[in-house]
Amino acid sequence: MRFFSFSSKATCGITFVLAASLLIARAQTWPVQAGDFHIQNFQFKDGKSLPDLRLTFLTLGQPHRNAAGRVDNAVLLLHGTGGEAGSLLAPQFSGVLFGPGQLLDIKRYYLIFPDEIGHGQASKPSDGLHAKFPKYDYDDMVAADHAMLMDGLHIDHLRLILGTSMGCMQAFVWGETYPQFADALMPLACLPVPLAGRNRMVRKMAMDAIQSDPAYMGGEYKTQPMQGLTAAIDILTIMSSSPLQMQKAAPTRDEADALAARTVAARMKGTDANDFIYQFNSSRNYDPSAKLGTITVPVMWINSADDFINPPELGIAEKMSPLLKHGTFVLIPTSDATRGHGTHTQAAVWQKYLKKLLDESGAK
Repeated sequence: MRFFSFSSKATCGITFVLAASLLIARAQTWPVQAGDFHIQNFQFKDGKSLPDLRLTFLTLGQPHRNAAGRVDNAVLLLHGTGGEAGSLLAPQFSGVLFGPGQLLDIKRYYLIFPDEIGHGQASKPSDGLHAKFPKYDYDDMVAADHAMLMDGLHIDHLRLILGTSMGCMQAFVWGETYPQFADALMPLACLPVPLAGRNRMVRKMAMDAIQSDPAYMGGEYKTQPMQGLTAAIDILTIMSSSPLQMQKAAPTRDEADALAARTVAARMKGTDANDFIYQFNSSRNYDPSAKLGTITVPVMWINSADDFINPPELGIAEKMSPLLKHGTFVLIPTSDATRGHGTHTQAAVWQKYLKKLLDESGAK
């Protein structure tokens, strides 16, 4: 593992610092570098601002500059709701994609993993503002990441944006907001329409469970509101689960009860109630549907048939995918290799489609 540290001034009151991070503990097998990027007086869409918005990230590989001095091998990898930069260093993802000769070989590509606003070590409600933190959304996340790339890493173009779950939705936002910034987009496990129906309902139920707990105290709790937070994590567990895999992991009543208890206990560690609410609520105004036709780069959009959050029977993907000028939609059938919504991180299941996207979008 390699570490380095330096700082430099950028324009517009932005500073850029690379340093060691707690996130590195999750990436012992990879030579990661960790960074912090600060934006002064960042303006959120809700009208509020922060005097210092802190973004954090990990990188793998080294930037390559072409004859014009521009970085031409950068890949942006976006995590899901409640995740962090290190989420995509999980072996079922990184072990399939980042090694020698693999599709995102770090000897060839410069991989960038941001902590999105409200996640990981980036600025978030639990830092001190609690429920007074600006109500960020996906547009804010994309704008902040764009500033980090442009003014911090001095990258004005990406070879690929690949996003999982929340990152999947952000990939569509990227494609519409900065149409030529990336050569290709690979959204995994989402739909490019407003969150409604069961998807929105379960999110609201989870947020309501926390906020209705008397211990929540309007977000100014001294200890975590355990009753509400437990209910919210229960809901999250069901949302992200795979019935086939859960049946295999817990084939008896006692094993199921024990698995439920372990799952909640594991997810409870390090989860803050305000952070959870903000993370879920950041999807409230997501809606790229009207501008899908403005995305001009190749898109490889993949969902899995056992995804509780984005069930194929809604028929939404089949309706929306023709609006993409150069888009391909793939529905992965349920199998022993899929993991429900979590199939987005099972790279072995969909890596052949990533290869097709890289080939078709001009990989050298």
